[in-house]
This record gives sequence, C-alpha cells and structure tokens, in this order.
Amino acid sequence: MRNVFYFWICIAMWLLSACSSQKKEDRGDIQVLMKDSVDANGLQRMQISDSKTSFTYKGKEYQSSVVRRPDDSLPVVINEQGDKFVDNSITLRITSGGKSIVDKVFTKESFASLVDAKFMKHSILEGLVYDKTTPQGIVYAASVCYPQSDLYIPLSITVSADGRISLAKEELLEDLHETDSI
Repeated sequence: MRNVFYFWICIAMWLLSACSSQKKEDRGDIQVLMKDSVDANGLQRMQISDSKTSFTYKGKEYQSSVVRRPDDSLPVVINEQGDKFVDNSITLRITSGGKSIVDKVFTKESFASLVDAKFMKHSILEGLVYDKTTPQGIVYAASVCYPQSDLYIPLSITVSADGRISLAKEELLEDLHETDSI
C-alpha cells in the first residue's frame, strides 16, 4: 500500500512539472529588454532591436520591419552629467506582396524641423514602433529623447500606400490635459 501511495505522489509531481513548463516555440512577439552597453571609452550604446509586424491596410497585407542600431557614424551625444552616448539610426522597411513600399533610414536629424535645436543637441533617436493604420496611411510612433530619462518629444511618421512619408510632432499627454494650479 505504501508503494502505491509513493507511486501516485511521483505521478502527481511529474504532472505538475509537465503542466507548468512552457513550449519554447510559443514566444510570439516577446521582446527582451537588455541592459545598454558601455565600451572602454565610456560610450554608452542602446541594444540593437529588431521588431517585425504584419497588418492589413486598405485590404492588402503588409509586413513591417523596424531595426534600431547604435550608429558610430553619428555625432556622440553628451548629457548634462558628462555621460557620452552613441546615437541610433532606425531602418524602416515596409513590403506588400513582395514589393518594397518603404526602405528608409531615420536619424534624429530626420526630425530636425520638428524638434527644438537645444533639445536635439543633447538627445538621441530612441525608438520607432508601428502604431495604427488610418485613412491617411500607416502610422508609426517615434521618439527623440534625452538618454536614460523620461524627457522626450513624441513624433509620428505616416506612410501612404504609395510610400510617401510625412512627419509630425505629437502632443505630450501633459499638454493635452493642462490643470490649474493653486
């Protein structure tokens, strides 16, 4: 009787461990956040990021790839504390039916007409992500920010069905909901 009891305990433990593990193939769109790196010269770099998205726009299937890379060919950004950062370039590729719609590299200078020059001097191009589709086009959200801070300028990139690109500065949430102070 005792052996039967231990046998069922072992089976129960095996079932619990089998049910709690995840399949490694089921990762989907998980993005792993990794620590930025610092080289021997004290230059800090963000990690390379590669994000792929599929969506439908005006009845057609589109695939999007956004790749952010630290770009040593760009000027080094120095914050107020004297920390040095390598700025990023971001490549946006959009295809549909095997045909290239957009293949463009963005740097923070791509947004110079929308962002104050003082802010640009101490900021980096942090990110670009697919946002939504609208009747005007495929919309991506971008941000130029002070490195390792919450200070940023939200921007949008709209791509029309024929690949024309328009840029706009978005309103900050705080600007939309101003409150009276006492």
